[in-house]
Amino acid sequence: MRLPTHLTVAALLRRVNDAGGLGVVRASGDAQAGMLLILLDEGMRVRAVERMRDLDDRDILVPAGPTSGEERAMEDYWQARRARDPDLWVIELNVPQAERFVAETILDD
Repeated sequence: MRLPTHLTVAALLRRVNDAGGLGVVRASGDAQAGMLLILLDEGMRVRAVERMRDLDDRDILVPAGPTSGEERAMEDYWQARRARDPDLWVIELNVPQAERFVAETILDD
């Protein structure tokens, strides 16, 4: 059973902030079952991962959005996604090894 999205977001932001990073909600979606798009700010580039379910009904992280790493392109991407899906959560993380924080916090073992 998956935690409600708002609790997952809160746990992830707390872990990142406790590690000295910065985690912010760019857009909040449905508290219970909203999809989760995570922007990983890596200094010179921004990339995104999305939490999805695999065929075994387990959470996985899937690369999402443009691969150019340009901040403007990523901004346009998530805003277009959000326009189509108002339940989508968009959070941005600025911390070393951000994807590791995401994996450790939201993926099932």
